[in-house]
Amino acid sequence: MTVASREQQKEQPREPQAVPHTHRHRLLEGMAHAVAIKGYAATTIADIVREAAVSRRTFYEYFSTKGDCLIALYTAASHNALDVLRNAIDPSHDWHEQVEIAMKAYFDCLAQNPVLMRTLFIEILGLGPDGLAARRRVNEEIADFMLKVINAHASAPQRREPLSAEMAMAVVGGINELILQAIEQDRVADLRKLTASAIQLINAVTRE
Repeated sequence: MTVASREQQKEQPREPQAVPHTHRHRLLEGMAHAVAIKGYAATTIADIVREAAVSRRTFYEYFSTKGDCLIALYTAASHNALDVLRNAIDPSHDWHEQVEIAMKAYFDCLAQNPVLMRTLFIEILGLGPDGLAARRRVNEEIADFMLKVINAHASAPQRREPLSAEMAMAVVGGINELILQAIEQDRVADLRKLTASAIQLINAVTRE
């Protein structure tokens, strides 16, 4: 190897820097696949690492417990759904049409994997304070997004006073309860049918 080639190698991105992110992603995918097959309660760390094609040692480099991995998966899946919601907002459409398109896209995203959604929405509640804290963080992010859209979006209904954080959280909580009810009744595949109720709820707080 020449000096020049050594210098070029130094300038290239170091492969190990990319490995941790890849391993973590694979572990989350492994958890999702294992849960889809066996459900969270029956899923073991051995199942997760087998699906992820990594070692048990690698698992413990990122997560202390199966619950920690579930929380990370819940957060990643929720951020993905929030990105779908963000990308569905199109200022070129009428406000009411935007809301309908966004809610349909959001519900469709959640409905793609019924077993995973059941695990994420139900099992997260059984993880104690850490699970509840993760759920709260996600709900706050969705509520913050709602506030920005309603209070700052040019095409949103004009309000005399900005929508409050409390009312935004009330809407998020209400929609979550509709989703939980659908999960309990094995209607995850039909989440899009919640669109009308979600729109009614949003309209109720955006009108003055």
